[in-house]
Amino acid sequence: MLLSEKEAKTLCGKVLESVKADDAEVLVQSEDYSQLRFAANNFTTNGRREDMEVNVTVWMDGKKGSASSNETDDASLVKVVRQAESVAGISPVDPEYLPTLGARKYKPVGGYVEATADPDPTARARTIHKIIASCEEADVTGAGFHQARGEVEAAASKHGNFRHYRRSLASLSLTARTPEGGGSGYFLRSHFDVSKLDTERITREAIQKALRSRQARTLDPGTYTVILEPQAVADLLGYYATLAFDARSADEGRSPFSAPGGKTRLGERVFDERLSFYSEPWHPELPGAPYAQDGIPAEKIFLVRQGILENLVYTRFWAKKKDKPATPGPVNAILEGSGPAASIEEMIKDTRRGLLVSRFWYIRMVDPRNLLLTGLTRDGVWFIEDGKIQYPVRNFRFNQSILKMLAPGNPELVGAPERVGSSEAQGSNAALLPALKVKEFNFTSASEAV
Repeated sequence: MLLSEKEAKTLCGKVLESVKADDAEVLVQSEDYSQLRFAANNFTTNGRREDMEVNVTVWMDGKKGSASSNETDDASLVKVVRQAESVAGISPVDPEYLPTLGARKYKPVGGYVEATADPDPTARARTIHKIIASCEEADVTGAGFHQARGEVEAAASKHGNFRHYRRSLASLSLTARTPEGGGSGYFLRSHFDVSKLDTERITREAIQKALRSRQARTLDPGTYTVILEPQAVADLLGYYATLAFDARSADEGRSPFSAPGGKTRLGERVFDERLSFYSEPWHPELPGAPYAQDGIPAEKIFLVRQGILENLVYTRFWAKKKDKPATPGPVNAILEGSGPAASIEEMIKDTRRGLLVSRFWYIRMVDPRNLLLTGLTRDGVWFIEDGKIQYPVRNFRFNQSILKMLAPGNPELVGAPERVGSSEAQGSNAALLPALKVKEFNFTSASEAV
């Protein structure tokens, strides 16, 4: 069972009562998680777990120690506090220590639905059975993963701060393969409200992509005009997008937003003027946490507005060092364009010669200083000529700077943002992202993967 706010507050209070150190913070997390896997058009595994963890961090004479436990009886809580204090006693002084926060007010957010956190197993089995039946009817082999979770996070400090947040998430991914193995399609979506998870669309899109990607031809690698479906955009941005806005990295010359002489690119145009990138904690389709890093109350914040770098994220420590206010960093991510949104069909009609990319995978950072990523296309790439899809093509490896991809003049058309998360994270890092048509995208070699 997930902890209620009252139960979490009581548990935090018990921990803090045992603390003898100068300062302390306790973090309590509880989770209900369930999943159902299927492959080869058959059910494979069905599982569930319930977990709780208490993490205690203390500071004694500026020295830091942490310990954690998943046992919450009184004796175990005292024991984990003593372990943290013991670690602090043999640790060096923490040069970045700041006193923990005092009381703060946090504006409530949505993002929790009981039916999502505790799904009906029979209803879920029926949903997956229907997906398998659709795959069999289309003569493709389906494999996928349906998961649902509810999470509670609460934290309290010795100086009187208490914060509480609960969220839920259901996600479904489906990979469809043609019998001969030459065609493959994939689709993934997630939502905090399981009733809004469009399983019929996920099924339809994955099957259609598989059927349309048969008999792929080989094209030479090179620089192409590319239409990126929202899933492909999510795979590229993933976890890297918000991390790139860290002020400390920029000040220390380790960021795409660093400038010579220890300066930053604040105020410069870093994206195309039509693009804005921001965080909105209370967005109805994408609720974020009520607090940002270090427990700072969340706020709506533009990182990039109409292409201009407007904010970098200052932690409490780095803000003090630089004599600046701490920044309530992003708790979700929204990329949107100004002006009318273009559909993927309109993007295709507008393309004389280019590629349509369904998604990317196995993405890794090459150079954080310009957000250079490498990875592979997967599950559907198609060649476009004279405004029409002509035929599927084999996969590519890419090396592409996200900063250059979004740079002024490279994005040609921008779609309407939709809720989508990266495939490597199974949709757990959902953002609101559009399809993009970009003038130049770099493919470096061919790949034999389907």
